[in-house]
Amino acid sequence: MELRNVAVIAHVDHGKTTLIDGLLKQSKTFRENEAAFSQHLIMDSNDQERERGITILAKNTAVKYGDVKINIIDTPGHADFGGEVERTLNMADGALLVVDAQEGPMPQTKFVLKKALELGLKPIVVINKIDKPNARISEVIERTHDLFLDLATHEDQLDFPICYSVARGGKAWEEMPDDAEDNADLTPVFEAIMNHVPAPDISGKDQPFQMLVTSLEPDSYQGKHVIGRIKRGSITPGAAIMLIRKDGSVEQARVDKVYVSQGLKKIELEEAYAGDIVSLTGISNAGIGETIADSEHPEALPTIEIEEPTLKMSVSANTSPFAGREGQFVTGRQILERIRRELETNVSLRMEIGERGDYILSGRGELHLSVFIETLRREGYELQVGKPQVITRLIEGKLHEPIEELTVDVDSEYVGAVTGEVGRRRGFLLKQEANHDGSARLIFEISTRGLLGLRNQLLTLSRGTAIMNSIFIKYMPLTGGMPRMRNGALVASEPGKAVPNGLNNAQQRGIIFIPTQTQVYAGMIVGLNSRDDDLEINVCKEKKLTNMRAAGADDAIILTPPTILSLEQSLACLEDDELLEVTPLSLRLRKKLLNRIDRVRARKG
Repeated sequence: MELRNVAVIAHVDHGKTTLIDGLLKQSKTFRENEAAFSQHLIMDSNDQERERGITILAKNTAVKYGDVKINIIDTPGHADFGGEVERTLNMADGALLVVDAQEGPMPQTKFVLKKALELGLKPIVVINKIDKPNARISEVIERTHDLFLDLATHEDQLDFPICYSVARGGKAWEEMPDDAEDNADLTPVFEAIMNHVPAPDISGKDQPFQMLVTSLEPDSYQGKHVIGRIKRGSITPGAAIMLIRKDGSVEQARVDKVYVSQGLKKIELEEAYAGDIVSLTGISNAGIGETIADSEHPEALPTIEIEEPTLKMSVSANTSPFAGREGQFVTGRQILERIRRELETNVSLRMEIGERGDYILSGRGELHLSVFIETLRREGYELQVGKPQVITRLIEGKLHEPIEELTVDVDSEYVGAVTGEVGRRRGFLLKQEANHDGSARLIFEISTRGLLGLRNQLLTLSRGTAIMNSIFIKYMPLTGGMPRMRNGALVASEPGKAVPNGLNNAQQRGIIFIPTQTQVYAGMIVGLNSRDDDLEINVCKEKKLTNMRAAGADDAIILTPPTILSLEQSLACLEDDELLEVTPLSLRLRKKLLNRIDRVRARKG
């Protein structure tokens, strides 16, 4: 059977996963009475992917178009999950680049396209959402051509086919249609794949077996599934193989079963050949980037180069007075075991043991790290997390820090506020453009340090309308310290239950984070002060009763609804002397030193 291997790449929310939904449904991969047939975002199976509306994990599927099998790789659009992109693009020969007809190429479009072109993939551009009222198709095509000029590694890559689509409606055209409401299907996309994506090179099909491990998938019944594209030869169940590690050491193993994808299912095969993407069981010790080869000809393939992390944070077992109350897994050993399991599949993540016995996790950005922390939380882990810190590099004897290109789309009335906030964080404006809908696009250069907590600040300044994207571009010599971005904290001085009178006193001094009846402990942060310094406050303090004042007097107090912070907002809010307590039920900001006298001594020392 003929084969095509194609990756689908795009910026966040440009319709990549929706397009794959359409390809799956129109290739008759599902029966019409199957649940998946009526489902949206079929490939986004992870809970956080559905909630956040983004693809986090790269996934494989396969459809049939006539007599040809098309392996489709759905890749994340966010640069924080670039490790997923880098390892999975190795399995493809072509790439569908999905671009929004209104937004045009965005920072992550640039990131994923650069990776695809470096690997020599044949690109097909899909201009999606052409039915948008503010679509600007000719301008978007022009900007896409400019992007290819910047990134192409060979002149052949500048000549690419273009399809026009409304992925939500399962429609595509070779030429721009007069009416996007016309009856159409995704045949033009299928035909573009057939005509422009080369079939995999199978010249080595008669040579000894060789495959690079690109992905791992846990299976509670069969152990680990080892996924990759067969570089040469063929593989059968029961075959003896050699696992070649990155350090050159080898280990003998035997393949148990061989699977390939079909839709969302895995189909067992008696033999798979060069060019196909397979899933093997029985090789329990395999790691991503290692080679599986014929036992008599153990030759290693080049390993996958993954860009280095730019951000790190400390993770350790919870030490607050409420430790162990809400989590199922609460010890440092249990957290370490779970992190080690994650390191097997999350290739961009790094871990080292800190000086105080904590675990220092390094990743590609705030989102990359916060998604993992949220995963731990949902799995029943209880832990505490420190403030995210930028990873610096020593280059030619000088400390360098990561610099990113920041793109902000915002209503014109908030341009001054956004520019002022980014400037305060030592970012500078590179370019300002007018969008067709009257909004402005601002492009800045800013250090990763300056980006920490910026998203929430911009949303506040723009009343929730700012859309922010960033991409790492280079390292630059470290400049001076960053100004403090946050006011002081309102810190609970006494343990107990928060009451209206105590919270009323607190809200007169700043913003409160907790509702009434919340259990607090001394040293827990209950809000932000209106001034720069921290303020101790007793939120458990009841009103004193007198002959003139009855117990019901508290009912007259009107409390402002508290500001409830999400995980990302809580991490962005942290200062160096603070921690975030994360449990399956709660997020609590706290001081590292819970005792007030210890904090005073630490400041003086």
